[in-house]
Amino acid sequence: SRACFTDLQKTYIVLWLVLDYISDTLYVGDIVIRLRTGFLEQGLLVKDLKKLWDNYIHTLQFKLDVVSIMPTDLAYIVVGLHCPELRFNRLLHFSRMFEFFDRTETRTSHPNIFRISNLVLYILIIIHWNACIYYAISKAIGFGEDTWVYPNVTDSEYGSLTREYVYCLYWSTLTLTTIGETPPPVRDEEYLFVIFDFLIGVLIFATIVGNVGSMISNMNATRAEFQAKIDAIKHYMQFRKVSKDLETKVIKWFDYLWTNTKAVDEREVLKNLPDKLRAEIAINVHLETLKKVRIFQNCEAGLLVELVLKLRPQVFSPGDYVCRKGDIGKEMYIIKEGKLAVVGDDGTTQYALLTAGGCFGEISILNIKGSKMGNRRTANIRSLGYSDLFCLSKEDLMEAVTEYPDAKMVLEERGREILIKEGLLDESAAEESTEGKSMEEKLDRVALNLDTLHTRFGRLLAEYSDAQMKLKQRITALESKMRHQELEDF
Repeated sequence: SRACFTDLQKTYIVLWLVLDYISDTLYVGDIVIRLRTGFLEQGLLVKDLKKLWDNYIHTLQFKLDVVSIMPTDLAYIVVGLHCPELRFNRLLHFSRMFEFFDRTETRTSHPNIFRISNLVLYILIIIHWNACIYYAISKAIGFGEDTWVYPNVTDSEYGSLTREYVYCLYWSTLTLTTIGETPPPVRDEEYLFVIFDFLIGVLIFATIVGNVGSMISNMNATRAEFQAKIDAIKHYMQFRKVSKDLETKVIKWFDYLWTNTKAVDEREVLKNLPDKLRAEIAINVHLETLKKVRIFQNCEAGLLVELVLKLRPQVFSPGDYVCRKGDIGKEMYIIKEGKLAVVGDDGTTQYALLTAGGCFGEISILNIKGSKMGNRRTANIRSLGYSDLFCLSKEDLMEAVTEYPDAKMVLEERGREILIKEGLLDESAAEESTEGKSMEEKLDRVALNLDTLHTRFGRLLAEYSDAQMKLKQRITALESKMRHQELEDF
């Protein structure tokens, strides 16, 4: 703009010089920083200064950076201070802006807003550059020479710098947005420029529509997917003639999920992460909660990591029974949010209140021998409001403890202690099961020893076969030599 609007350069010459050389200092500083910026080699961060230097100076970006800071403005000494186009080489640093945008987009918490802001910025830059080119063409042809070019600057209405820029910006906006309503071109070069502008305008308009549509679709993708689930449930309930009360309850449950941002499937979101990162997120989110469970306190860290990966979120509506007395226990629950009541068989008498951080059902999934209740629930538990729970199934627990036999024994022992404390353990049956279990353990050890002996025997047999083969080869070679010696003697 300073190269086209000469008044802008002349009026604020000192300010521009200060800003120019501050920018040059930043460009040089950027090169110095890039010379010391590490890079990955075979997955390892390289910090050696010589390697960093060699890596950077052999890139195209280094060559562009060097050209961009060449002191071309030394020509000011010859041509004067009113030729800012001498600094056009600084535009080669423009690629750093795109790099900044790419990195920021991946790190920001609001990528869609950032993309829209980028799109608006690109459009404004193109409109600005087009306005500058229009003004330069008008100056080359002559201000006021025809109806298409910028009016004569000797006219007081069009002589100010502000009016010049705003008029050109207005013309550029109308042209690039293909609105038109500007004076028609007169000369051939004017026609060519307008045709080029219209083509660029069509591309810009198509880009705007495509990008904005894509961004809006991305912003609403989660909502659209969630709404599709609601519509499917509504259609099913209408088809099956579900009662209005139950239909209202289901819709309110969906509303609660969406309002409290609980409609996201955690497993679906995290499935693209490697196992290690997924485990770290699960540990960060759930580990402290799991440690509050009595039977899991002071357990092996590896077992807890296995378990946090298997926790599944569940949401219960007001009045829902999480479990009833006598039900077979297949899951244990950890309360994340909400309140649950331990109620009597009549559903109204309240014995206890469970709040966030509490847990229940852990004993019934351990299959402890001698438990008077077996693996059945010992109480009715009902949600008072909307409750968010984490669920751990018996199958997932047994699968996890298979690899941790010592931890399994510790869990069962703690479970027995809790049952004894509550008077729910038949100790004679427990002792019988312990004796039976000890016999099973002995048999397991015998089987393990047999497997070990079988492996060793197989290894010894392989070594024997190998030694026998080598011996046969040596005997054959010796016989061959003796036969050859006999022939020579003969």
